[in-house]
Amino acid sequence: VELWVADDGEGVDISLVPSLFEPFTRGATSAGGDGTGLGLAIVRRLAEAMGGNVSYEPADPQGARFTVSLPRP
Repeated sequence: VELWVADDGEGVDISLVPSLFEPFTRGATSAGGDGTGLGLAIVRRLAEAMGGNVSYEPADPQGARFTVSLPRP
Protein backbone atom coordinates (compact mmCIF):
# COMPACT_ATOMS: atom_id res chain seq x y z
CA VAL A 1 0.00 0.00 0.00
CA GLU A 2 1.39 3.41 -0.89
CA LEU A 3 0.44 6.82 0.41
CA TRP A 4 2.06 9.85 -1.16
CA VAL A 5 2.00 13.55 -0.48
CA ALA A 6 3.27 16.09 -3.00
CA ASP A 7 3.49 19.85 -3.22
CA ASP A 8 4.67 22.44 -5.70
CA GLY A 9 6.65 24.59 -3.26
CA GLU A 10 10.34 25.39 -3.48
CA GLY A 11 11.33 21.78 -2.79
CA VAL A 12 14.12 20.34 -0.66
CA ASP A 13 17.65 21.65 -0.89
CA ILE A 14 19.86 18.89 -2.32
CA SER A 15 22.25 19.25 0.63
CA LEU A 16 19.45 18.18 3.04
CA VAL A 17 18.42 15.02 1.20
CA PRO A 18 20.92 12.63 2.90
CA SER A 19 19.70 13.66 6.38
CA LEU A 20 16.09 14.49 5.51
CA PHE A 21 14.59 11.80 7.75
CA GLU A 22 16.92 12.47 10.71
CA PRO A 23 15.51 14.22 13.80
CA PHE A 24 15.85 18.01 13.93
CA THR A 25 16.72 18.39 10.23
CA ARG A 26 15.37 21.70 8.97
CA GLY A 27 16.07 23.69 5.85
CA ALA A 28 17.63 27.14 5.83
CA THR A 29 14.35 28.78 4.79
CA SER A 30 12.53 27.25 7.77
CA ALA A 31 14.85 28.81 10.37
CA GLY A 32 12.29 31.39 11.48
CA GLY A 33 9.23 29.19 11.03
CA ASP A 34 7.37 26.82 13.29
CA GLY A 35 8.41 23.22 13.65
CA THR A 36 11.11 21.16 15.27
CA GLY A 37 12.29 19.03 12.37
CA LEU A 38 10.82 15.89 13.91
CA GLY A 39 7.91 15.20 11.55
CA LEU A 40 9.69 13.21 8.84
CA ALA A 41 11.76 11.32 11.43
CA ILE A 42 8.55 10.25 13.18
CA VAL A 43 6.95 9.23 9.87
CA ARG A 44 10.00 7.11 9.02
CA ARG A 45 10.00 5.37 12.41
CA LEU A 46 6.28 4.63 12.24
CA ALA A 47 6.55 3.28 8.68
CA GLU A 48 9.50 1.07 9.64
CA ALA A 49 7.67 -0.18 12.75
CA MET A 50 4.91 -1.41 10.41
CA GLY A 51 7.38 -3.12 8.07
CA GLY A 52 7.44 -0.33 5.50
CA ASN A 53 9.51 2.65 4.50
CA VAL A 54 9.28 6.28 3.45
CA SER A 55 11.06 8.00 0.58
CA TYR A 56 11.52 11.44 -0.96
CA GLU A 57 11.80 12.48 -4.56
CA PRO A 58 11.84 15.93 -6.12
CA ALA A 59 8.68 16.88 -8.00
CA ASP A 60 8.91 18.23 -11.53
CA PRO A 61 9.32 21.14 -12.19
CA GLN A 62 9.51 22.04 -8.49
CA GLY A 63 8.28 20.78 -5.15
CA ALA A 64 8.59 17.55 -3.23
CA ARG A 65 6.93 14.14 -3.13
CA PHE A 66 7.04 11.84 -0.12
CA THR A 67 5.88 8.24 -0.38
CA VAL A 68 5.05 5.89 2.51
CA SER A 69 5.04 2.22 1.43
CA LEU A 70 3.53 -0.39 3.73
CA PRO A 71 3.04 -4.11 3.26
CA ARG A 72 -0.54 -5.31 2.86
CA PRO A 73 -1.97 -6.79 6.06
